[in-house]
Amino acid sequence: MQIQNNTCECKECIVRSLIFEHVSTMELGTFCTTKREENYRKGQVVIQQGAPITEFIYVKDGLVKLYTQSGQGRNQIISLARPYDFISLLTIFSDKHYQYSVSAIEDTTVCIIDLVRLKELVRENGNFALDLLERMSRTADNIIRNYNDINRKNLRGRIAYILLNFADTIYLNDRFELPVSRKEIAELIGMTTENVIRILSEFRKEGIIRINGKEIEIADKTKLQFLSEHA
Repeated sequence: MQIQNNTCECKECIVRSLIFEHVSTMELGTFCTTKREENYRKGQVVIQQGAPITEFIYVKDGLVKLYTQSGQGRNQIISLARPYDFISLLTIFSDKHYQYSVSAIEDTTVCIIDLVRLKELVRENGNFALDLLERMSRTADNIIRNYNDINRKNLRGRIAYILLNFADTIYLNDRFELPVSRKEIAELIGMTTENVIRILSEFRKEGIIRINGKEIEIADKTKLQFLSEHA
């Protein structure tokens, strides 16, 4: 893991448009000059469940999974996080320790901001606090929405939903390298690994997708969308 200490141009900082819209350039400069970046290779743990919460973290580049770990070694993936998603947002104000883990599923860079300074700004700047609350609510709403969308579908519909999510939301391309294993897909949508393998094979035989190693290509998007919406 390589740590990089970088400054940023506050007027151009993309984070400003996310939650720092109502923060002055001087206030934002405090974050920009003290934030640091950390790089993680695929498979490395970014946040360990049970670790103390001391920093505010967001994804700059890459893709990560948020998941809970049970005592039996079984994982339940809560969600996937893309660039500029705030992966520590779910617990920084509600607990002292993380209730979930975060791991890189692609090579990933995260930005880390001092949590004490962030909380000071919440107390000092009401508009910033409202922006942060809105972001927290939106994050929770998306997790609940995705959970409900997945659980009301049958097995084929769940796989179709996930493939479309990768194509339309994450990679913006109908051909992509699947960043997660069949086991991780099962953990994400509440299926067994065997069922994931079987249904992907069915989709391939039916001409809905093409599979070449880890690469997936959606060949019949209309049918995949129908399965996602109606299966």
